[in-house]
Amino acid sequence: MTRVIGIDPGLQCTGFGVVQKDGSQLQYVASGTIRTTSGIALGDLPGRLKMIFEGVQEVVRRYEPDQASCEIVFVNVNPQSTLLLGQARGAAITALATCGLPVNEYTALQMKKSVVGHGHARKDQIQEMVKRLLNLPGLPSKDAADALGLAITHVHAGGSFAAMAQATTLNRRTHAQFKGGRTY
Repeated sequence: MTRVIGIDPGLQCTGFGVVQKDGSQLQYVASGTIRTTSGIALGDLPGRLKMIFEGVQEVVRRYEPDQASCEIVFVNVNPQSTLLLGQARGAAITALATCGLPVNEYTALQMKKSVVGHGHARKDQIQEMVKRLLNLPGLPSKDAADALGLAITHVHAGGSFAAMAQATTLNRRTHAQFKGGRTY
């Protein structure tokens, strides 16, 4: 039995989703969001990063996952937004790492292909497929659906990546590479 937490990082709203794989069965455990918009001034970046860090640690303590997956930040048109998102992602990954979890990273394109079947899926399509795959009674929020999608992606693809890493001398990339304006 394997339990995986997925994290969809965001400075205002960080989504989390926890799924469990028992044999070939995929089960929903929990999902939600960590919001930094209440109680902290929007200009208080360190306070917001601390809230993300502590929120992720609390979720890990509560649901005790074995592994983690996190979305790789894409490059925005606005470099300042990209830097802020990267800092939120760093706070989340640091929280996962300090809890002793191995962190695996996937692009939004990889997650969409894994969950929906094509890399240009819309948010509502991701929500609907996550609902169907996990047999949920309703649609999860967009951020929670993305996080659950990342956890599902790792459950499905993580074993393949591990097998490929053992079968070849080539190392799997663990970070995004920039080429032609896109990350892959």
